[in-house]
Amino acid sequence: MSQKIKVLMVDDEQRFRETTEKILSRRGFDTIMAESGAEALEKLQQEPDVVILDIKMKGMDGHETLAEIKKRKPDLPVIMLTGHGDLESARLARDQGAVDYLTKPCDIEVLTGKIRDATQHSEKTEVYKEKPVSGVMIPIDEYTTLTHEVTVKEAILELKKSFVTRATSRIMETGHRSVLVVDKPQRVIGILSLNDLMQMMLPAYLSAPKPSTADSIQYSPLFWKGEFQRAIETNADRPIGQIMSPAPYEIDADASLMEATFQMISNGVRRMIVNSRGKVVGIIREQDLFFEMEKILRSK
Repeated sequence: MSQKIKVLMVDDEQRFRETTEKILSRRGFDTIMAESGAEALEKLQQEPDVVILDIKMKGMDGHETLAEIKKRKPDLPVIMLTGHGDLESARLARDQGAVDYLTKPCDIEVLTGKIRDATQHSEKTEVYKEKPVSGVMIPIDEYTTLTHEVTVKEAILELKKSFVTRATSRIMETGHRSVLVVDKPQRVIGILSLNDLMQMMLPAYLSAPKPSTADSIQYSPLFWKGEFQRAIETNADRPIGQIMSPAPYEIDADASLMEATFQMISNGVRRMIVNSRGKVVGIIREQDLFFEMEKILRSK
């Protein structure tokens, strides 16, 4: 499908609709939102390519809405959303014609994969076709970047956003758990991860020459109460350039996923910078490779 996939999302929870719309839009989908089954039927006129439909809604529930959608557009793929305790209801929806279902909360990567799979199924296209690294990476404009002068406090607040603003009770987006450190646009000089922050917190004497036996008692964990709070308060204003790790390894955007796998394993890393013609265009993470594994299995 050369044009953007048009997704009709039907859910009666406003926060869920707003969050999902932002996330799907960032990933290149056109989104149509409906807060009820009745509104969803009206918006079928906008010719969506796939429908994401919550089972439990006020008024016209998901089963009723699904039945009516299938009357009007029998070939339109519908993916159902259900709670963990509602699997029987989801299986019933499959019997009614839904192509798949997801339990809530659902990871956004899994959801987007199912959306693409559903549209491929409806078009009778080929099953899974392996993508290059550029096809599974996180685009650089979706990854947090900070300059090396930014303080630890500011960096922590920015990093926290990837854990908070991308989740609701029903949908989750995989947090980056790191930020890229740049000295100018498109030039990465380092990376700040949770591990870097934890290393920063440890008392300096732990990496210094070992003290004598007589002095070692003062370094015992018995005396560490309150040290965690003291460490973060002491380091809050440090520039992240002082504690960051070196820039991640790079891989070409056209490289294969097997090469990405090999490089991650060989170098013992969890993410790599994706480069295209000398320009940083994204990040590929171990979880992105994992999601491709799951897509391959589902395509069989």
